[in-house]
Amino acid sequence: MLGVGVRAVIFDWGGTLTPWHSIDARELWLGVCARHFDAGQAAAVAAAAHQAEADLWQAVEAEQRSATLDALFERAGITPSDALLAEYSAAWEPHTYTDPDVLPLLRFLRGRGLRIGVLSNTFWPRSWHEEIFRRDGVLDLIDGAVYSSEIEWTKPHRSAFEAAMTAVGVADPAACVFVGDRPLDDIHGAQSAGMRAVLVPNSDVPSFPAVVPDAVISRLADLGPLVASWQDGD
Repeated sequence: MLGVGVRAVIFDWGGTLTPWHSIDARELWLGVCARHFDAGQAAAVAAAAHQAEADLWQAVEAEQRSATLDALFERAGITPSDALLAEYSAAWEPHTYTDPDVLPLLRFLRGRGLRIGVLSNTFWPRSWHEEIFRRDGVLDLIDGAVYSSEIEWTKPHRSAFEAAMTAVGVADPAACVFVGDRPLDDIHGAQSAGMRAVLVPNSDVPSFPAVVPDAVISRLADLGPLVASWQDGD
């Protein structure tokens, strides 16, 4: 990668742009369903939704195939109302706030002439993610985003990273830096696609001992000087 200038920085979302939260998914579903089904149904519906979600994430990990909320509800045998979807989104809201370091970081990267992208493994639709970024004042600083709910593959599949490169308008993976908290999905995946990869460690995320990140940072505020040094060094 020496001699290839950095032109884009692409970020993972959950656990990277938004701080990692440990969430009891079973309890979250139960809280959502309790408001929309009678007492006799709520527990069973919540259990079906939780199991469907777990099954789909297991398939993502095993096959790197994407899935959607629609697929989750279909698998669970649930026809969600708009009110149920709104309740589910609201239940997640406290866990979606953008890290305070992100806004100044993205402004700094923009000031260095870099393209900014997002690549997230997610079942959620684009509109939900964009509303989160809009709420937190960073949507206009993102040049391109790819959500796995819209494509066939998930990270760490190479095609997911190539889609993110297309989204930010950079063809050479060596000119891209990927930032994420998952050693397998984010770091190994990005490096296998030809990118540099920066790890933001998270103790709750499974390790992948075979991977060696190009850099490790403890907080996003440390990324700006690192990328600037790579730019200047290139």
